[in-house]
Amino acid sequence: MKKNERRTFIRNGLFALAVGLGLREAYAAGTSAGQPGMRKLRGEVRVNGVAAKLGTLVRAGDTVATGADSEAIYVIGKDAFLQRANSTVHFGDNVATDFLRVVTGALLSVFGRGAKRLAAQYVTIGIRGTGCYIEEGKQGTFFCLCYGKADLHTAGGQSMEYETHHHDRPTTIDAKSAKPAAPVENHTDAELAMLESYVGRTPPFHGRKGGSDR
Repeated sequence: MKKNERRTFIRNGLFALAVGLGLREAYAAGTSAGQPGMRKLRGEVRVNGVAAKLGTLVRAGDTVATGADSEAIYVIGKDAFLQRANSTVHFGDNVATDFLRVVTGALLSVFGRGAKRLAAQYVTIGIRGTGCYIEEGKQGTFFCLCYGKADLHTAGGQSMEYETHHHDRPTTIDAKSAKPAAPVENHTDAELAMLESYVGRTPPFHGRKGGSDR
């Protein structure tokens, strides 16, 4: 087996394992693909200030908050979310102009078809059928378009429209500018595969030649 073929074989095998683990987690949580609401909880998770439980729905206008050492996985329509500890996410009333805002912390998301508008401290993001990771930190807003298309409008007045296939262009945005970020951090392909499994999909980078393993 040639070197490139061996690399592709290993990459595809690792991805299949990740998808398998993601599906196993989804089924262990007692869900079928596309079932809405909270699918997995750890620690303190609240929706509008009320303690959440498995099956709790998240709707337009709701705020989801996680405490220390906590985590939440939930589904809204064809979209799935992994919310990290110490994070607050608010869902707006208009999908196209105000779908969600990451107020604090970090959120990994996968989206079905259709345009949606996301927001964080220093950026608004238009996405369509995308996987992405947003994290608010001391250095600004970290954004990774894991795959798909996005257009960014920063607080500093920059606008960027681009497409990625596999974490190709992580970016840090502060009050003045958007800059290339360090290599992908704090989210994995296995987590993306898990989230996509909750809505009956697999990430589009599976089988893409030349992709890297993360």
